[in-house]
Amino acid sequence: MTLINLYNYWVVIFSMSILQKENKFRVIRGLKNLHLNGVRTVATIGSFDGIHLGHQTVLKDLKDQSQNLRVPSAVVIFEPQPQEYFSGEQAPARLMRFRDKIECFREHGIDIVVCLKFNESMRRLTATEFVKRVVIDGLAVKNLIIGDDFRFGCDRSGDYEMLHRIGKANDFKVQQMTTYNFEGERVSSTNIRKALINSKFDRAKKLLGKPFKVFGRVSYGAKVGRELGFPTANINLKRYSVPVCGVFAVLLRVRGNVYRGAANVGIRPTVGDLVKPILEVHLLNFNKNIYGEKVSVEFMHKVRDEKKFSNIESLVRNIEKDVKTVEKWFEKQINDAN
Repeated sequence: MTLINLYNYWVVIFSMSILQKENKFRVIRGLKNLHLNGVRTVATIGSFDGIHLGHQTVLKDLKDQSQNLRVPSAVVIFEPQPQEYFSGEQAPARLMRFRDKIECFREHGIDIVVCLKFNESMRRLTATEFVKRVVIDGLAVKNLIIGDDFRFGCDRSGDYEMLHRIGKANDFKVQQMTTYNFEGERVSSTNIRKALINSKFDRAKKLLGKPFKVFGRVSYGAKVGRELGFPTANINLKRYSVPVCGVFAVLLRVRGNVYRGAANVGIRPTVGDLVKPILEVHLLNFNKNIYGEKVSVEFMHKVRDEKKFSNIESLVRNIEKDVKTVEKWFEKQINDAN
Protein backbone atom coordinates (compact mmCIF):
# COMPACT_ATOMS: atom_id res chain seq x y z
CA MET A 1 0.00 0.00 0.00
CA THR A 2 1.45 3.37 -1.04
CA LEU A 3 1.59 6.34 1.33
CA ILE A 4 -1.17 8.05 -0.66
CA ASN A 5 -3.44 5.01 -0.48
CA LEU A 6 -2.70 4.64 3.22
CA TYR A 7 -3.57 8.30 3.77
CA ASN A 8 -6.86 7.93 1.85
CA TYR A 9 -7.72 4.81 3.85
CA TRP A 10 -7.31 6.60 7.16
CA VAL A 11 -9.27 9.62 5.90
CA VAL A 12 -12.19 7.27 5.19
CA ILE A 13 -11.90 5.54 8.58
CA PHE A 14 -11.70 8.90 10.35
CA SER A 15 -14.73 10.31 8.50
CA MET A 16 -16.81 7.23 9.31
CA SER A 17 -15.82 7.42 12.98
CA ILE A 18 -16.94 11.05 13.11
CA LEU A 19 -20.34 10.12 11.70
CA GLN A 20 -20.66 7.31 14.23
CA LYS A 21 -19.91 9.67 17.10
CA GLU A 22 -22.56 12.07 15.78
CA ASN A 23 -25.12 9.27 15.65
CA LYS A 24 -24.35 8.96 11.96
CA PHE A 25 -27.63 10.41 10.73
CA ARG A 26 -27.54 13.97 9.40
CA VAL A 27 -29.94 16.18 7.45
CA ILE A 28 -28.31 18.90 5.36
CA ARG A 29 -30.65 21.61 4.11
CA GLY A 30 -29.69 23.73 1.11
CA LEU A 31 -26.89 23.65 -1.42
CA LYS A 32 -24.93 26.32 0.44
CA ASN A 33 -24.65 24.00 3.47
CA LEU A 34 -23.46 21.00 1.47
CA HIS A 35 -19.85 20.78 2.64
CA LEU A 36 -18.45 17.39 3.68
CA ASN A 37 -14.83 18.55 3.89
CA GLY A 38 -13.44 15.99 1.49
CA VAL A 39 -15.36 13.01 2.89
CA ARG A 40 -16.35 10.80 -0.03
CA THR A 41 -19.80 9.23 -0.25
CA VAL A 42 -21.99 6.79 -2.12
CA ALA A 43 -25.18 8.57 -3.11
CA THR A 44 -28.51 8.46 -4.87
CA ILE A 45 -30.82 11.24 -6.06
CA GLY A 46 -34.61 11.33 -6.44
CA SER A 47 -38.00 12.22 -5.01
CA PHE A 48 -38.48 8.91 -3.13
CA ASP A 49 -42.19 9.58 -2.63
CA GLY A 50 -43.59 6.75 -0.53
CA ILE A 51 -40.25 4.89 -0.40
CA HIS A 52 -41.80 1.91 -2.18
CA LEU A 53 -40.26 -1.48 -3.04
CA GLY A 54 -38.19 -0.02 -5.87
CA HIS A 55 -36.83 2.73 -3.61
CA GLN A 56 -36.11 0.20 -0.88
CA THR A 57 -33.99 -1.82 -3.32
CA VAL A 58 -31.95 1.30 -4.12
CA LEU A 59 -31.50 2.13 -0.43
CA LYS A 60 -30.38 -1.42 0.38
CA ASP A 61 -27.84 -1.34 -2.44
CA LEU A 62 -26.67 2.08 -1.28
CA LYS A 63 -26.23 0.87 2.30
CA ASP A 64 -24.36 -2.25 1.15
CA GLN A 65 -21.96 -0.16 -0.92
CA SER A 66 -21.49 2.24 1.98
CA GLN A 67 -20.43 -0.60 4.26
CA ASN A 68 -18.22 -2.28 1.66
CA LEU A 69 -16.42 0.94 0.70
CA ARG A 70 -16.42 2.30 4.26
CA VAL A 71 -17.87 5.65 3.21
CA PRO A 72 -21.10 7.39 4.27
CA SER A 73 -24.35 6.84 2.35
CA ALA A 74 -26.22 9.92 1.13
CA VAL A 75 -29.65 10.52 -0.38
CA VAL A 76 -30.44 13.76 -2.23
CA ILE A 77 -34.08 14.87 -2.32
CA PHE A 78 -35.86 18.10 -3.25
CA GLU A 79 -38.41 20.32 -1.49
CA PRO A 80 -40.81 21.01 -2.97
CA GLN A 81 -40.70 17.99 -5.23
CA PRO A 82 -39.95 19.14 -8.81
CA GLN A 83 -43.39 18.12 -10.04
CA GLU A 84 -44.97 20.23 -7.29
CA TYR A 85 -42.85 23.22 -8.31
CA PHE A 86 -43.93 22.99 -11.95
CA SER A 87 -47.57 21.94 -11.45
CA GLY A 88 -48.50 23.71 -8.20
CA GLU A 89 -51.86 22.59 -6.83
CA GLN A 90 -52.32 20.34 -9.87
CA ALA A 91 -49.39 18.17 -8.76
CA PRO A 92 -50.29 14.63 -7.67
CA ALA A 93 -50.88 14.01 -3.98
CA ARG A 94 -47.91 12.86 -1.95
CA LEU A 95 -47.73 9.35 -0.59
CA MET A 96 -45.66 10.52 2.36
CA ARG A 97 -45.01 13.69 4.34
CA PHE A 98 -41.51 15.17 4.31
CA ARG A 99 -40.86 14.40 7.98
CA ASP A 100 -42.02 10.80 7.57
CA LYS A 101 -39.72 10.40 4.57
CA ILE A 102 -36.76 11.65 6.61
CA GLU A 103 -37.59 9.22 9.42
CA CYS A 104 -37.86 6.37 6.90
CA PHE A 105 -34.38 7.15 5.57
CA ARG A 106 -33.11 6.98 9.14
CA GLU A 107 -34.77 3.59 9.65
CA HIS A 108 -33.08 2.30 6.47
CA GLY A 109 -29.69 3.17 7.91
CA ILE A 110 -28.87 6.10 5.61
CA ASP A 111 -26.14 8.38 6.99
CA ILE A 112 -26.88 11.70 5.26
CA VAL A 113 -30.00 13.20 3.71
CA VAL A 114 -29.43 16.29 1.58
CA CYS A 115 -32.58 18.35 1.05
CA LEU A 116 -32.20 20.85 -1.79
CA LYS A 117 -34.75 23.62 -2.22
CA PHE A 118 -36.27 23.35 -5.67
CA ASN A 119 -36.73 26.96 -6.76
CA GLU A 120 -36.02 29.05 -9.83
CA SER A 121 -32.26 29.04 -9.34
CA MET A 122 -32.26 25.26 -8.93
CA ARG A 123 -34.47 24.88 -12.00
CA ARG A 124 -32.04 26.94 -14.07
CA LEU A 125 -28.96 24.92 -13.12
CA THR A 126 -27.57 23.19 -16.19
CA ALA A 127 -26.94 19.47 -15.94
CA THR A 128 -23.19 20.09 -15.92
CA GLU A 129 -23.48 22.67 -13.13
CA PHE A 130 -25.66 20.33 -11.08
CA VAL A 131 -23.13 17.51 -11.31
CA LYS A 132 -20.24 19.79 -10.38
CA ARG A 133 -21.92 21.54 -7.45
CA VAL A 134 -23.87 18.62 -5.97
CA VAL A 135 -22.20 15.37 -7.03
CA ILE A 136 -18.54 16.37 -7.24
CA ASP A 137 -17.96 19.42 -5.01
CA GLY A 138 -20.79 18.83 -2.53
CA LEU A 139 -20.90 15.07 -1.99
CA ALA A 140 -17.49 14.01 -3.35
CA VAL A 141 -19.32 10.99 -4.73
CA LYS A 142 -17.44 7.72 -5.16
CA ASN A 143 -20.43 5.73 -6.45
CA LEU A 144 -23.74 7.19 -7.66
CA ILE A 145 -26.90 5.07 -7.98
CA ILE A 146 -29.74 6.34 -10.20
CA GLY A 147 -33.03 5.01 -11.55
CA ASP A 148 -33.53 4.06 -15.18
CA ASP A 149 -35.71 7.14 -15.79
CA PHE A 150 -33.51 9.65 -13.93
CA ARG A 151 -33.18 13.06 -15.61
CA PHE A 152 -31.69 16.23 -14.15
CA GLY A 153 -30.61 19.76 -14.94
CA CYS A 154 -32.35 22.54 -16.85
CA ASP A 155 -34.81 21.06 -19.37
CA ARG A 156 -33.97 17.58 -18.02
CA SER A 157 -30.94 17.46 -20.30
CA GLY A 158 -28.82 15.29 -17.98
CA ASP A 159 -29.04 11.50 -18.09
CA TYR A 160 -27.08 8.32 -17.36
CA GLU A 161 -24.81 8.67 -20.40
CA MET A 162 -23.79 12.16 -19.34
CA LEU A 163 -23.16 11.09 -15.74
CA HIS A 164 -21.13 8.10 -16.91
CA ARG A 165 -18.97 10.34 -19.10
CA ILE A 166 -18.39 12.94 -16.35
CA GLY A 167 -17.78 10.19 -13.81
CA LYS A 168 -14.93 8.73 -15.85
CA ALA A 169 -13.21 12.11 -15.85
CA ASN A 170 -13.84 12.78 -12.15
CA ASP A 171 -13.21 9.45 -10.42
CA PHE A 172 -16.75 8.33 -9.64
CA LYS A 173 -18.83 5.42 -10.92
CA VAL A 174 -22.47 5.51 -11.95
CA GLN A 175 -24.85 2.58 -11.51
CA GLN A 176 -28.21 2.63 -13.27
CA MET A 177 -30.87 0.50 -11.57
CA THR A 178 -33.33 -1.38 -13.76
CA THR A 179 -37.08 -1.00 -13.41
CA TYR A 180 -38.45 -2.83 -10.38
CA ASN A 181 -41.49 -4.92 -11.32
CA PHE A 182 -43.88 -6.71 -9.01
CA GLU A 183 -46.33 -9.27 -10.40
CA GLY A 184 -45.88 -7.82 -13.88
CA GLU A 185 -46.42 -4.18 -12.85
CA ARG A 186 -43.82 -1.43 -12.66
CA VAL A 187 -43.45 -0.30 -9.06
CA SER A 188 -43.78 3.48 -9.12
CA SER A 189 -45.31 6.23 -7.01
CA THR A 190 -47.72 6.92 -9.89
CA ASN A 191 -49.04 3.34 -9.95
CA ILE A 192 -49.38 3.31 -6.16
CA ARG A 193 -51.44 6.52 -6.29
CA LYS A 194 -53.68 4.92 -8.90
CA ALA A 195 -54.19 1.91 -6.64
CA LEU A 196 -55.09 4.16 -3.69
CA ILE A 197 -57.43 6.37 -5.73
CA ASN A 198 -59.23 3.19 -6.81
CA SER A 199 -59.28 1.97 -3.18
CA LYS A 200 -57.09 -1.05 -3.99
CA PHE A 201 -55.36 -0.91 -0.63
CA ASP A 202 -54.04 -4.48 -0.77
CA ARG A 203 -52.41 -3.73 -4.12
CA ALA A 204 -50.91 -0.48 -2.83
CA LYS A 205 -49.57 -2.38 0.18
CA LYS A 206 -47.81 -4.88 -2.09
CA LEU A 207 -46.20 -2.17 -4.22
CA LEU A 208 -45.19 -0.11 -1.19
CA GLY A 209 -43.92 -3.12 0.69
CA LYS A 210 -45.91 -1.83 3.69
CA PRO A 211 -49.44 -0.59 4.43
CA PHE A 212 -50.39 2.90 3.27
CA LYS A 213 -50.65 5.09 6.36
CA VAL A 214 -51.15 8.73 7.18
CA PHE A 215 -49.19 10.02 10.16
CA GLY A 216 -50.03 13.08 12.22
CA ARG A 217 -50.96 14.53 15.56
CA VAL A 218 -54.52 14.62 16.92
CA SER A 219 -55.60 18.25 17.12
CA TYR A 220 -58.50 20.12 18.66
CA GLY A 221 -61.16 20.72 16.03
CA ALA A 222 -64.50 22.51 15.93
CA LYS A 223 -66.05 19.47 17.68
CA VAL A 224 -68.65 19.15 14.92
CA GLY A 225 -68.53 15.35 15.15
CA ARG A 226 -69.10 15.42 18.90
CA GLU A 227 -72.13 17.69 18.47
CA LEU A 228 -73.53 15.23 15.93
CA GLY A 229 -73.01 12.33 18.33
CA PHE A 230 -69.87 10.95 16.69
CA PRO A 231 -66.73 12.38 18.31
CA THR A 232 -63.68 12.23 16.08
CA ALA A 233 -59.91 12.38 16.32
CA ASN A 234 -58.94 15.13 13.90
CA ILE A 235 -55.61 14.89 12.10
CA ASN A 236 -54.71 18.17 10.42
CA LEU A 237 -53.12 17.40 7.08
CA LYS A 238 -51.78 20.97 6.71
CA ARG A 239 -50.00 21.17 3.33
CA TYR A 240 -50.11 17.40 2.87
CA SER A 241 -52.61 16.31 0.24
CA VAL A 242 -53.46 12.62 0.55
CA PRO A 243 -54.39 10.49 -2.50
CA VAL A 244 -57.66 9.29 -0.93
CA CYS A 245 -61.01 10.97 -0.33
CA GLY A 246 -64.25 9.69 1.16
CA VAL A 247 -65.36 7.45 4.02
CA PHE A 248 -63.19 4.48 5.05
CA ALA A 249 -62.70 1.66 7.51
CA VAL A 250 -59.35 2.36 9.17
CA LEU A 251 -56.96 1.22 11.87
CA LEU A 252 -55.60 3.95 14.13
CA ARG A 253 -52.41 3.31 16.09
CA VAL A 254 -51.56 5.34 19.16
CA ARG A 255 -49.25 4.59 22.13
CA GLY A 256 -48.62 1.09 20.77
CA ASN A 257 -52.33 0.23 20.65
CA VAL A 258 -54.52 -0.36 17.59
CA TYR A 259 -58.14 0.77 17.35
CA ARG A 260 -60.75 0.28 14.64
CA GLY A 261 -62.52 3.30 13.25
CA ALA A 262 -64.61 4.98 10.58
CA ALA A 263 -62.74 7.83 8.90
CA ASN A 264 -63.63 10.67 6.60
CA VAL A 265 -61.11 12.45 4.40
CA GLY A 266 -62.51 15.59 2.83
CA ILE A 267 -63.86 19.08 3.32
CA ARG A 268 -67.13 18.25 5.13
CA PRO A 269 -69.37 19.74 2.37
CA THR A 270 -72.59 19.52 4.38
CA VAL A 271 -71.13 21.58 7.22
CA GLY A 272 -69.21 23.67 4.69
CA ASP A 273 -66.50 25.15 6.88
CA LEU A 274 -63.32 23.77 5.29
CA VAL A 275 -61.19 24.79 2.33
CA LYS A 276 -58.57 22.05 2.57
CA PRO A 277 -59.24 18.38 3.39
CA ILE A 278 -58.98 17.07 6.93
CA LEU A 279 -58.77 13.51 8.24
CA GLU A 280 -61.38 12.71 10.91
CA VAL A 281 -61.54 9.32 12.63
CA HIS A 282 -64.45 8.11 14.75
CA LEU A 283 -63.04 5.26 16.85
CA LEU A 284 -65.35 2.34 17.62
CA ASN A 285 -66.07 1.64 21.30
CA PHE A 286 -63.51 4.23 22.39
CA ASN A 287 -63.72 6.89 25.10
CA LYS A 288 -60.10 7.86 25.85
CA ASN A 289 -58.47 11.26 25.44
CA ILE A 290 -55.79 11.24 22.72
CA TYR A 291 -55.58 14.97 21.96
CA GLY A 292 -52.02 15.93 21.10
CA GLU A 293 -50.94 12.32 20.53
CA LYS A 294 -49.00 11.19 17.46
CA VAL A 295 -51.00 8.62 15.53
CA SER A 296 -50.93 6.64 12.31
CA VAL A 297 -54.04 5.83 10.29
CA GLU A 298 -54.04 2.79 8.01
CA PHE A 299 -56.72 2.70 5.31
CA MET A 300 -58.38 -0.71 5.00
CA HIS A 301 -61.59 -0.39 2.97
CA LYS A 302 -63.57 2.36 1.25
CA VAL A 303 -67.22 2.72 2.23
CA ARG A 304 -68.29 5.57 -0.06
CA ASP A 305 -67.31 8.88 -1.61
CA GLU A 306 -67.74 12.10 0.33
CA LYS A 307 -71.16 13.59 -0.29
CA LYS A 308 -73.04 16.80 0.47
CA PHE A 309 -76.35 16.10 2.21
CA SER A 310 -79.41 18.32 2.13
CA ASN A 311 -79.51 18.84 5.90
CA ILE A 312 -77.83 17.87 9.18
CA GLU A 313 -80.41 15.19 9.95
CA SER A 314 -79.63 13.41 6.70
CA LEU A 315 -75.91 13.69 7.45
CA VAL A 316 -76.35 12.10 10.89
CA ARG A 317 -78.39 9.21 9.46
CA ASN A 318 -75.69 8.51 6.91
CA ILE A 319 -72.91 8.68 9.50
CA GLU A 320 -74.82 6.10 11.56
CA LYS A 321 -75.09 3.94 8.46
CA ASP A 322 -71.36 4.38 7.70
CA VAL A 323 -70.35 3.36 11.23
CA LYS A 324 -72.52 0.22 11.06
CA THR A 325 -71.03 -0.62 7.65
CA VAL A 326 -67.51 -0.27 9.06
CA GLU A 327 -68.38 -2.43 12.10
CA LYS A 328 -69.79 -5.17 9.85
CA TRP A 329 -66.75 -5.00 7.57
CA PHE A 330 -64.36 -5.52 10.48
CA GLU A 331 -66.53 -8.35 11.85
CA LYS A 332 -66.37 -10.06 8.45
CA GLN A 333 -62.57 -9.77 8.35
CA ILE A 334 -62.35 -11.39 11.80
CA ASN A 335 -64.76 -14.19 10.84
CA ASP A 336 -62.95 -14.85 7.55
CA ALA A 337 -59.63 -15.08 9.38
CA ASN A 338 -60.96 -17.74 11.81
